[in-house]
Amino acid sequence: MDGGDGDALMQRLQAGAARVEATLEALLPASSAPYAKVIEAMRYSSLDGGKRLRPFLAVESAALFDVPEARALRAGAAVEMVHCYSLVHDDLPAMDDSDLRRGRLTAHKRFDEAIAILAGDGLLTEAFAVLADSATHPSADVRIALVAALAQAGGKDGMVGGQMVDISPDRHDLDLDGIKTLQALKTGALIGFSCQAGAILGQASAEDRARLTGYAADLGLCFQIVDDLLDVTSTAEDLGKPAGQDIEMGKATFVGMLGVEGARAEAERLAESAAERLASFGPRAQTLRQLTRFVLERSN
Repeated sequence: MDGGDGDALMQRLQAGAARVEATLEALLPASSAPYAKVIEAMRYSSLDGGKRLRPFLAVESAALFDVPEARALRAGAAVEMVHCYSLVHDDLPAMDDSDLRRGRLTAHKRFDEAIAILAGDGLLTEAFAVLADSATHPSADVRIALVAALAQAGGKDGMVGGQMVDISPDRHDLDLDGIKTLQALKTGALIGFSCQAGAILGQASAEDRARLTGYAADLGLCFQIVDDLLDVTSTAEDLGKPAGQDIEMGKATFVGMLGVEGARAEAERLAESAAERLASFGPRAQTLRQLTRFVLERSN
């Protein structure tokens, strides 16, 4: 990415993350209620960390259709809640058994397993309350469409289904197509919703929604390939989480199938394909195009 473009995108990402943080803070205020500990754990698991890529995609895709940013931020906060819930549960001893997330203790290490489970449950449930609120969009039809789309992306036919495949004994024997299917569910589905959320809020045409669906599919797969690359080329200090876990657990990965150079070439191809899918949006989609390079070139 050109230095000037890269700097401008980083500034936009940082500003966007700050606005998402403020939205999450407002939606998840601290409490002194008898159940305050679970709210503390929800806040710990969703505030002060992460790239906020998914809400950024929601806000930028919504901007293509002139959606008020306040509405897009609520949709972005909802998908970030679901993403953060998934991380809390993924880190549990029954799943990946991780001690670190975003450079600090995972929720079950900071609190305990029971509170971490409840915090994840709370974040998941709150996400749908946010989307169902009229502050997200005055049209009930639009809100229902958002709820249905997030349920699809986060449920058995999306992220949950992908996680099931990931912990299955068959995970070790997946071929390349199987890995692509797994990652399209586990990682790609929420990225897909993030792009679709903007189109749903903007009541966009079927053609424009299809373009964003294709963009998200390519971007999500590129993101996961880069994740696999970082898992074998970076340190835990760089990543803010354990490195090399997939290799230690014997999981089939893109790097294992394609090698480091083959995986990099495939990630590059997907980044270019994602950018090309936005051609019809013209200059309005410049930030989304630049984001493909950010995903490709990221270091954590």
